Amino acid sequence: MSESSLVMQIVIAVMILTGSLLLGLLFERVILSRLKAIADRTRWEYDEIIIGALRGRMTRWFIIAGFYSALEIITLPYEILNILNSILLVVFILSVTCAVSNIAVGLVNIYAKKASAVFSSTSIFSNLTIISVFILGAIILMQSLGISITPILTALGVGGLAVALALQDTLTNFFAGLHLLVAGPVKPGDYVKLDSGEEGYIVDITWRSTSIRALLDNMIIVPNSQMASCKIINFSLPGKEVLIQVPVGISYCSDLTKVEKITVQVAQDVMHNVAGGICGYQPLIRFYKFGDFSLQFNVLLRAHEFADQYLIRHEFIKKLQQRYRAEGIEIPYPIQTVHLQKEKPCNHKIDDTNMRSQ
Repeated sequence: MSESSLVMQIVIAVMILTGSLLLGLLFERVILSRLKAIADRTRWEYDEIIIGALRGRMTRWFIIAGFYSALEIITLPYEILNILNSILLVVFILSVTCAVSNIAVGLVNIYAKKASAVFSSTSIFSNLTIISVFILGAIILMQSLGISITPILTALGVGGLAVALALQDTLTNFFAGLHLLVAGPVKPGDYVKLDSGEEGYIVDITWRSTSIRALLDNMIIVPNSQMASCKIINFSLPGKEVLIQVPVGISYCSDLTKVEKITVQVAQDVMHNVAGGICGYQPLIRFYKFGDFSLQFNVLLRAHEFADQYLIRHEFIKKLQQRYRAEGIEIPYPIQTVHLQKEKPCNHKIDDTNMRSQ
């Protein structure tokens, strides 16, 4: 082949690559941008996920197509051409697999939001989706390269038992995590308390452990196997609303009808004006005990969720103490009354008759 012919082929190949790059940028800047604007105006959420997965990848696909076309123009030895085509194929399939993985994860997350009562959006499902897509992509890639997957599957079947034995704890946590998500005793966002004493909001359930964020912003990491076997109090089931019980004690000299009326007024004010309180809830008062130094009763309030009870309890105690002081209602201190009695001398009379009889 003459030198001028080779130069011409290289020039044409460069022009093809340049044209592919320009077409990719044009598609990204014009077509995808307009599709994104249309998608933002629709209520269908899936189109945004698809466009987001394609953004940034269309230019690469156009460049890969340009390289493939350029290789058809340039005269190269068959072995080199075959290697370059295989590299382009590998890059293209990996890029498409990543795009499909992003779309699949997005679809899973959308479905999880719509069916949050029975399906939780957690990293374990996202990771399973990614792994499944990449396994499918690897199978397609090996088939495209002419690699037989039958020996690989045979080797995996033989070594599966050894891997399962070696990863016994990991697999136990993995299936325990699936059990937690499918059975639905807990899900991300629930406030739970374990029988070991740890409590907080569930942040995520991964393939190995469950992350719990305590109210002090500490992260508690619990293995899934332990979560599946321990006793759990879920304060978010059957609903997130929480009943708050505040114990109060008053003096025995107090007018109970007046105390009940004033306490209800304070509780209603707290329910309406403190964040987290339920405005439509009617507070309750229940006397339950004649204490050692006071008449004791419980005030029942209600909060939207578990963490709201602390502010509600705080404000209620402040307002109640202030109102009781204004109304002259006494909250007695713990006291103990001791009555002292003088010991009277005992007069032991001796019966002479009995003495003589003895």
